[in-house]
Amino acid sequence: MSEPTIWWLLAGGAIVAELLTGTFFLLMISLGMAAAALAAHAGAGIVVQLLVAAVVGGGAVAAWYLIKKKRPSDPSARADRSVNLDIGETVFIEEWNADGTATVKYRGANWTAIQRPGNTPSAGPHRVAELVGSRLLVDKL
Repeated sequence: MSEPTIWWLLAGGAIVAELLTGTFFLLMISLGMAAAALAAHAGAGIVVQLLVAAVVGGGAVAAWYLIKKKRPSDPSARADRSVNLDIGETVFIEEWNADGTATVKYRGANWTAIQRPGNTPSAGPHRVAELVGSRLLVDKL
């Protein structure tokens, strides 16, 4: 079996493994293997093929990692409206307790509301920003 064929089979195996596991980084590794196959087609020696696979695959992994790191992360499930339909709803707080909590009537039940750290508690309408356990984290409107 020729060297390019081995590299193409390895690249295909990495793609199959990515499809089974969902690990995107395996696609980047398979790019390196495909580059090594092209180098083998061009007549490069095995050392050059290995270097091409390592540089292209490793470079693609590093580039993808840096791109992913710069992108803002998704909000937590506790603060995501598509996961929890209470997020964004409005509650009215009449008064705050000394411990920084308030009892509000919401969806026909009494809930404990807490203010986001650093904000001064004040009465009035508030928007639910997040669920922390069984308590509503609210922001003043």
